Amino acid sequence: MVFSIDHETCIGCGLCEKVCLAGAILYSDAPKTKDLEVGAVVIATGTGVFDASRVGNYDYANHPNIISSMEFERILSASGPYRGQLNRPYDREEPKKIAWLQCVGSRDTNNCDNSYCSGVCCMYALKEATIAKEHAHGELDTTIFFMDMRTYGKDFEKYYLRAKHEGVRFVRSRIHTITPVGDGDLEIDYVDEQGRMHSEVYNLVVLSVGLDVGKDSVDLAKRLGIELNDNRFVNTDCFTPVSTSRPGFFVCGTFQGPKDIPSSIVEASAAACACSESLNESRWSVATIKEKKPEKDIRDEPPRVGVFVCRCGTNIAGVVDVPAVRDYARSLPNVVYVEENLYTCSQDTQVKMAEMIEEHGINRVVVASCTPRTHEALFQETLMDAGLNKYLFEMANIRNQDSWCHSNNKPLATAKAKDLVRMAVARAALLDPLFEKHLDVVQSGLVIGGGVAGMTAALGLAKQGFEVTLIEKEKELGGVSLRIAHTIEGKDVQKFLAGLIEEVRAHSKIEVLTDARITGFSGYKGNFATRVDTGEGSEREISHGVAILATGAHEYKPKEFGYGENSAVMTQLELDEFMGKEPAAAAAWNRVVMIQDRGMESGSHDPVRRLADRRQSELQPSLLPDSGQACTRAQKAQSRYGYYDPVSRYEDVRPARKLLHAGKARRHSFLPLHSGKSAPRKYKRRRTFRPVRRSRSEPPGSNAGRCRDP
Repeated sequence: MVFSIDHETCIGCGLCEKVCLAGAILYSDAPKTKDLEVGAVVIATGTGVFDASRVGNYDYANHPNIISSMEFERILSASGPYRGQLNRPYDREEPKKIAWLQCVGSRDTNNCDNSYCSGVCCMYALKEATIAKEHAHGELDTTIFFMDMRTYGKDFEKYYLRAKHEGVRFVRSRIHTITPVGDGDLEIDYVDEQGRMHSEVYNLVVLSVGLDVGKDSVDLAKRLGIELNDNRFVNTDCFTPVSTSRPGFFVCGTFQGPKDIPSSIVEASAAACACSESLNESRWSVATIKEKKPEKDIRDEPPRVGVFVCRCGTNIAGVVDVPAVRDYARSLPNVVYVEENLYTCSQDTQVKMAEMIEEHGINRVVVASCTPRTHEALFQETLMDAGLNKYLFEMANIRNQDSWCHSNNKPLATAKAKDLVRMAVARAALLDPLFEKHLDVVQSGLVIGGGVAGMTAALGLAKQGFEVTLIEKEKELGGVSLRIAHTIEGKDVQKFLAGLIEEVRAHSKIEVLTDARITGFSGYKGNFATRVDTGEGSEREISHGVAILATGAHEYKPKEFGYGENSAVMTQLELDEFMGKEPAAAAAWNRVVMIQDRGMESGSHDPVRRLADRRQSELQPSLLPDSGQACTRAQKAQSRYGYYDPVSRYEDVRPARKLLHAGKARRHSFLPLHSGKSAPRKYKRRRTFRPVRRSRSEPPGSNAGRCRDP
């Protein structure tokens, strides 16, 4: 990777070249054009963030205490403008109240043309609000103003519940204006779910800006001949999400579409796999192998331990007294060199570490920093660059196991850090070099699960030249996709599925075993053996070097709302199947109610959800033995109205407040509210339950003649 000077911004003094101690800047260097011959191209240029100054009523450009979420990230960073201290820009004072405003530049066609959800703003707002409390020296009030909190990722809902538990306040609302008041403070005017106006004063306002494709990315796509969609993301097919409109060009990350880091990593792997498929015949033809430095034989030398203590910005140094730990390490037996680093994992520190190993004759290395799960391989590579066996290395995790655990007790955290370093040094002194052996690897793969994911994975391996065995427990391939007719874009799922199944069965390197069950498993990385029952009592053993689990999941089967008792109550998949098989019957429906989030056990401890679940259970439909029609179980509602008919309609806000409706307390039931400079509208669209009065001749609590077919 080569960086260049931005001559449009540079003033031309050339001082940067003179003061750069690493000599990394060559000011006189001129741009060069280089031709590269490649067989495939991956576009991973990412996106920018939305320019919050485009939202006029937020006054972002005119007030220093209205900042973007990216700017707040820099404030919290140890390498940021305030060295990780929670200060507001206006007066460098620590704020006592911070507000986050969601969906700035996302889901907005008034201030911009970004109708899409950016998919990351809710989660990073939760993260920032939670971490801000950790950085604060006193009590800190944090509030997130939102339309919908979209926590749909793996374990993301738990993070939301944690934020609530730690005191982060959530307000479903629409923001009207932000007005400067007092000495740098800000007054937020907003409309709540009931249409009422409120005003609250905060010391700092953070705008959660969404992802926005910049002009440079659009220009690049034009030069490459890549089509973009209406939102300026790369236009891809839903069945081949990393393939662009130009063959041989693949895309991943946020330039493909809004997504978070885990999804970007998965997509990057998919793009790399797609490249490998097309480059299979050329594999290793132009690869170069890095030459290793000859390894020193230190087996007869006494232990000479070097200790490198990392500040990790304020992640460690904000809690642990790092200089005290450094000085303590110098007193330990066998330690010949100790160094304190701002970031031990940085490239310049790695170079210096290799130099210190040679200069001081270090033959064991201890790094006191974060987790070996993410950084052990990096430090081991540095040891090899210095001529040491990579197993002469030990890590003391004084971040995850110390500063993060004991952030409220700094003396205890410092004492524990010393203890962790002492144990790591003692263990390092006993380390001996280990030597790796090369073992043969079985050049084949096993894919468990014959749905779309499993078949796609099997084809990805097979097209790279590897033998694949695909196991499916059902009698046919397809999985859950067999029950889906069309995608949200209108694409024919069954047509795609038929082609995918045909391609898998026709591929010479893929063996398909349906109606099969795994009965045993053994082996180790690169050499596995799996026993499979192939039906009718026959069993075989499959040798493979890797295994891919693509078993999918089942839909949640409700135990409420009369599911299984009333044919009109069905799951989403069953609805999709019904509309595919009985389109005429589905077209005759007048009203359909969709109840979201059933089966989300992670929210069972959320009081808001418990209230919603209680209200929904009260309104759960049951079958009358004489009519087979659905009616309500809510005793109060029965005695007062007889029946509640779920509808979605326009109605006056004030009487609507008096009506009981199941979705009112649910956090994900979005009620659109007016947003803008004018006053909120008197009418708004909401889902509620319309009361149906009994006739005067009916006795109290009677439902005779009042139940309707749902």
